[in-house]
Amino acid sequence: MITVAILFAVLGAACSAIGAQLQHDGVRAETKDGKLTLRKLGDLVRNPLWVRGFAVLFACAVLQILALTFAPVTVVAPIVVLALPMVALLNARELDVPGWVAVGATTAAIVLFVTHTAGEVTEQEIPASAVLLAGQFVALGVALLGLLAALSRGIVRCVSLAMAAGAAYGLVTVLVRDVTYTVRTEGIAHLPVLSLVALVVAFLAGSWFIQLGYASGPPDVVVGAQTMLNPAVATTIGFAVLDEAGGISSDFLTTLVVCGVIAVSGIVVLARHHPEAVERRRLRREAHSSS
Repeated sequence: MITVAILFAVLGAACSAIGAQLQHDGVRAETKDGKLTLRKLGDLVRNPLWVRGFAVLFACAVLQILALTFAPVTVVAPIVVLALPMVALLNARELDVPGWVAVGATTAAIVLFVTHTAGEVTEQEIPASAVLLAGQFVALGVALLGLLAALSRGIVRCVSLAMAAGAAYGLVTVLVRDVTYTVRTEGIAHLPVLSLVALVVAFLAGSWFIQLGYASGPPDVVVGAQTMLNPAVATTIGFAVLDEAGGISSDFLTTLVVCGVIAVSGIVVLARHHPEAVERRRLRREAHSSS
């Protein structure tokens, strides 16, 4: 069943890329000044691009739920990063050589990561204490990233908002796994209410941050930053809190750490070499030289 779960996750990543592109275009159409407020939400839900993006992302959510029903968090979560090269293909004309190298390196790292984890992890029941612990750490991380976004501008604000969304979505991944695994193994009567409530709260928080990210920067940087932290948070919880990998060897852990470093480095390079970031630096240099 893990193979089927991986297929669902890959299809979900494709939907994530398409939905992100559509919603980004919808948000930008309604926020010419780069600012998204609660008053503009009404305009967003009437924007056809944004609505289409929502529909595609809903399909993504269904596919992710199916994947998490049949495979552990540490197998499914990293596959979401494949949305990065997929959304880059939708904006192929805008990327330079370093950007494509970053996309390729990140993709290769995730493929290697999933290949290693698929044969090592085991299914585990998630206790309520683990849900509370994971929720506390993620909430703190989201709050710090939100504060950084409030104090910054430009690409730093965009990446901070996207990472806050990624952290929240990482927790959502774990909670979806808890709900689906419990219902599949114990029945609907044992539905973990705490996880279900926390899932809704984390999803709403992540959704708001991702829309703010779309209003602040390019879609592939938003997707890249979000999809980098999403699996990082989910996988860390899977390893450290849920003990899905049991007793992992040092070689196995080293491989995973290297994959993570490569993926993070790829996101950083993409953020710096994206045309919008390059254009902002050019404008700042011109403004400085003319002053």
